[in-house]
Amino acid sequence: MSDIILHPNRDFSVVRRHPWIFSGAVARVDGVPEPGESVQVISSDGMPLGTGAFSSESQIRVRMWSFDPAVAVDDAFVSDRIARAVGARAVFLGDGATNAFRLVNAEADGVPGLIADRYGDWIVCQFTTVGAERWKDVIVAALQRYFPCRGVYERSDVEARAHEGLPQTTGVLAGEPPPERIEIVENGCRYQVDVRAGHKTGFYLDQRDNRERIKRYANGCDVLNAFSYTGGFGIAAVAAGAASVTHVDLSAEALALAKSNTALNTCHVEESSFIQGNVFEVLRTFRDQGRSFDLVVLDPPKFAESKGSLMKASRGYKDINLLGIKLLRPGGVLATFSCSGLMTPELFHKVVADAAVDAKRDIQVITRLQQAEDHPEGLCFPEGLYLKGFLCRAG
Repeated sequence: MSDIILHPNRDFSVVRRHPWIFSGAVARVDGVPEPGESVQVISSDGMPLGTGAFSSESQIRVRMWSFDPAVAVDDAFVSDRIARAVGARAVFLGDGATNAFRLVNAEADGVPGLIADRYGDWIVCQFTTVGAERWKDVIVAALQRYFPCRGVYERSDVEARAHEGLPQTTGVLAGEPPPERIEIVENGCRYQVDVRAGHKTGFYLDQRDNRERIKRYANGCDVLNAFSYTGGFGIAAVAAGAASVTHVDLSAEALALAKSNTALNTCHVEESSFIQGNVFEVLRTFRDQGRSFDLVVLDPPKFAESKGSLMKASRGYKDINLLGIKLLRPGGVLATFSCSGLMTPELFHKVVADAAVDAKRDIQVITRLQQAEDHPEGLCFPEGLYLKGFLCRAG
């Protein structure tokens, strides 16, 4: 096994059990590790700190598998990590509320670079690092062993793989290919999911708890579902008795599926409208027309892809929240989110507050929102809390 020797005073984060070691912390590499190969991490004074997966391409040079230097990373180790992650989701099997949830959440479950989501009888995976890629066969076998399914499908068509020197790839890894649409159930609502070409692995499973939460504010309300994708928040609102829902999204394909999902839930389609267009421009038009809503949901895509784009992203988040707040009726409720990992909760709070100031509206925070409980975060890995939001009431 090759050794990764750290610079003096650069081992603090590893000692604190943070799973990432950046290239700038590495003094030298003793050996010639292959991409994804396990390496031993050693402090500048010779103390073994644990074992991780090596990447020569990424700025994150090592992703830690274990902080115990005595642990061997082998088939049994990786299989055990999968077993523990799947076992932790047993609560979702017992309550019957949903048949779609995350089985493995990367670093939080001790498997850096692996996302595994259950959709009915299929598992959909993303392998975003060379470490996870190297153990792909073992991981797939373990998923089938601990969570029997009809098939395992890969959606590793993400830009993150380029940073690891990996090509994008999709396809069947085991068992049967998934159908064009998989129907899932979530808290009484039904959704058709395109796991082959939809966003992420097909659906925003991380918003499950938040879709359920907004139901209590939807009865009898006019709802704006901005960046609606396939209709998740809007359909939850109609199921809770919303008077009307306006879905707005740039994608015609996503809106077509939103309309199908609306019909699937026997919701009256005439109570739901579907508007394709640039969400910023559509909301500006609503503002100029004097339209208003009782409940506004803002769930935009990731605006900040890098630290260099964070300032521009902050302006985008402020602009969309300014529009959303201006469209709220007195006493109306705003559910607003950022899924950009680089956008800290503190910065997002400031952005939304600045939007409220510019809108000249008094806004109170009802509660703070985050990703669903099947998307845990490591306590020593704050980057794992990527989804943050606020549920607010307008004065």
